[in-house]
Amino acid sequence: MSKGNGRARPRRARSDRLSVAAVVVACAASSGCKSAGGELAPAPGAAVSSLSVTSRSFPSGRAIPVDCTCDGADKSPDLTWSAPPPGTQSFAILAEDPDASGGTFTHWIAYNVPADVRDLPEAADPVALGGAVGNNDFNRPGYSGPCPPKGELHRYLFRVFALNATVDVKPASTRADVDAALSGHVLARGVLLGVFSH
Repeated sequence: MSKGNGRARPRRARSDRLSVAAVVVACAASSGCKSAGGELAPAPGAAVSSLSVTSRSFPSGRAIPVDCTCDGADKSPDLTWSAPPPGTQSFAILAEDPDASGGTFTHWIAYNVPADVRDLPEAADPVALGGAVGNNDFNRPGYSGPCPPKGELHRYLFRVFALNATVDVKPASTRADVDAALSGHVLARGVLLGVFSH
């Protein structure tokens, strides 16, 4: 969704919000549409180190901008991370809502991001950088921003993993498939926390 100057945008934005809200309500009612959200296993023999993850879009622990949510342009935020340990071959990025009523809800899956990348600007396309994306829990490829039920303040975790390999996962795979492929390859991890409510 992109912001325009005409009068057509509110109608489209309202339609998009309604469709996202329908998914959220259906997931809550069925306790489905959730991801495992567990910790990924380290690479064999590796002592997992820490990555510092920051954003020019919002400070850690603060509100995520509307344009990075379903109320706005729904673009991914800027993410920047520190240098990874030796042996890093790729990065994975997972964005998730641990406060969703049905369990952890995944908003973004990116993997096989090249090892020389240290920053994803706002609205970045990991595929254009040589990476791949999985299907989030809205069953969409790429990023779908925060969209909690009205009146609820949810936390959103933007996790970055340094891996000792690229992984063989088909594009548009699920979180479970991607987690299974990433597990056992983690050299370092970091997280950025943001919050959002309507």
